[in-house]
Amino acid sequence: QVQLVESGGGLVQPGGSLRLSCAASVNIFSFNAMGWYRQPPGKQRELVAAITSGGRTNYEDSAKGRFTISRDNAKNTVYLQMNSLKPEDTAVYYCNARRTSSYWGQGTQVTVSS
Repeated sequence: QVQLVESGGGLVQPGGSLRLSCAASVNIFSFNAMGWYRQPPGKQRELVAAITSGGRTNYEDSAKGRFTISRDNAKNTVYLQMNSLKPEDTAVYYCNARRTSSYWGQGTQVTVSS
């Protein structure tokens, strides 16, 4: 059974940084791609960043230049380094993994506020 466990969320001031982690219970090479999504209060879930098994990445426009997605295959973990955080980045962040099915973590809250 696939389990994804996110960690690293919290409260941070504008301009600060956080690193989110997503630990998988299986070998992440088994996934075609992994990604981070977020759901701001009252809004739909949206893709923030994704990385393929080959290491190709893509980012939502507002994340470009500020966020970096990476993977550590030995630890079966995907990271999202978030810098220069803004209040509009406040959301629940979810890890996603895709192969023939799609899997989700439980989410981690990120709040950017002074």
